[in-house]
Amino acid sequence: MAYRLAPVTRASLRDAPPVCVDCVFWQSRSGRSADKERWAERTEEEWGAWGTMYHAEGNRLLGFVQYGPSGRFARASELPAGPPSPDAVLVTCAYLVDASSPWVLQSLFLAAIGEARDRGVKAIETFGYRYPDGATSYERVLVHRTVFPADFLADFGFVAVRWEGDVCLARLELGGLQPVEEGSTARAWRKVKEAFTPAPVPQRP
Repeated sequence: MAYRLAPVTRASLRDAPPVCVDCVFWQSRSGRSADKERWAERTEEEWGAWGTMYHAEGNRLLGFVQYGPSGRFARASELPAGPPSPDAVLVTCAYLVDASSPWVLQSLFLAAIGEARDRGVKAIETFGYRYPDGATSYERVLVHRTVFPADFLADFGFVAVRWEGDVCLARLELGGLQPVEEGSTARAWRKVKEAFTPAPVPQRP
């Protein structure tokens, strides 16, 4: 089965999950709105594509992730544990179309990390949440689409910058992604590889 990654731009946004097309939660501050088209135009001029879509065979969409320079997302400064660092790319949200394929989230994070590294960015940040023991995959992956399980992020090498309650700002320094020891980052990469065993790593066009 063929899998591919597609960049998120104004032109491709029409192929995103419907809930994501007009959403401006991250682009706006509390009590205000934002012009998504204008925001996207300026972001693309300054940065380029601002996310990734994951497609299966037949152009079937499996997942969507949004990211870009942290300063382009006004809402991030208002969230608990914020604001993000000005030198970081911020992963703001992810949407899985197929709930039976949670490994897609891993692929989307790998895409965001790879894109940031290719652009020479110093670090990537996102918001994490400390779920209680026994939380289901549905709760961890599908209920909150704008914060990610803190242990999921730790498996990729993210380190909490600060906590506020159960929410943290997590950061991954892109200059040092080498596996250190089994049980931390090395274990994360092994799990990702295992997750992709039934499905090849998608290729960018």
